[in-house]
Amino acid sequence: MSARQFQRQVGITRYETAFQILHKLRAGMVRPDQDRIGGRPGEHVEVDETLVGGRTRGRGRGVHRMVTVAGAVEVRWGKRKQRGGRYAGRVRLSVANRTGDTLGSFVKAAVLPGTAVITDGWKGYDIEKWGYPHLPITVRGQPHVAEMYLPIIHLVFSNLKTWLRGIHHGVSPHHLQAYLNEFVFRFNRRFNPLNSFRSLMGIAGGATAPTYKALYSGLWEHPRIFDNFEPFMTP
Repeated sequence: MSARQFQRQVGITRYETAFQILHKLRAGMVRPDQDRIGGRPGEHVEVDETLVGGRTRGRGRGVHRMVTVAGAVEVRWGKRKQRGGRYAGRVRLSVANRTGDTLGSFVKAAVLPGTAVITDGWKGYDIEKWGYPHLPITVRGQPHVAEMYLPIIHLVFSNLKTWLRGIHHGVSPHHLQAYLNEFVFRFNRRFNPLNSFRSLMGIAGGATAPTYKALYSGLWEHPRIFDNFEPFMTP
């Protein structure tokens, strides 16, 4: 729920207090030793990036302050009729940019080496030399190609944007990573929702939460999955 709704339901006087409590919980939704996705025989990972709009209040109509979000999702196979039997496994999301170093760092931190990776044809995904079997697909201006080769990550992005707009009505760029962390935590546990609380308590016990001052001064940096990895620089 949004901080405003949380404030009303719990009966908290100040919005800022409700906002801080929720961010303390989100800070405990990223394990420092988080597993990398992929690695299952016969399966692959889709990787792409999208633009997410920032807050629009006071800035007129439309979406402003767009932020690049990189995403990776395991593509698993089942008996479902939609999308040829493909469905989403685990997902990873991070605020990023479109440079090769940043996208490479994201892939390195998110995906297990040796996993087959499908991306669009953007030159920033130069990952073959790092041990990733790579299939780049040219999808620009061809929606049917994207639906054929990258349907699952686009579905994840669609769900993410619907959640941000429907529940939070816009998120500031500085705090977007915290909401991505919450989305990933909930998405990856959607088949086992009863374990989410226990998992959160276990992770949060060893996590550092933001103070009120750091959260509102801009000094607090929300944890990302590749903060603990070395930069993915060209050798």
